[in-house]
Amino acid sequence: MGTTGRRPGAYICGIDAAMDVIGGKWKVLILWALNERPCRFGELRRELPGVTEKVLASQLREMEADGLVHREAYDEVPPRVEYSLTPRGVSLNEALEPLGAWGKANVLGGSPAPGQVREDDHVALIAGGP
Repeated sequence: MGTTGRRPGAYICGIDAAMDVIGGKWKVLILWALNERPCRFGELRRELPGVTEKVLASQLREMEADGLVHREAYDEVPPRVEYSLTPRGVSLNEALEPLGAWGKANVLGGSPAPGQVREDDHVALIAGGP
């Protein structure tokens, strides 16, 4: 699948286009969860606490339309549906890895709060010390 059906001609750059595809709170988290393994709808819901059924279904439909997610419906009783990443979804996850590393380094494990010192900070712990 080459292009999405989003805003043809309205993009300023590649980042703008990519952000349109992954926009919203849940899409990158869905990508992350499906990167681990294919999941059924209920499994995804448990992996993403706080997402409503309606929003998850909507986001999955959009991601399927964008060629990021594959929906496999099995002809079984009870019905079973699994979601997995397409090669395009895998490549998007790979493109997001540096962003995740940045978030880990600069937000999650970033600078300590004022007045706090981490173990690996090379500063004198006693005023006037070496």
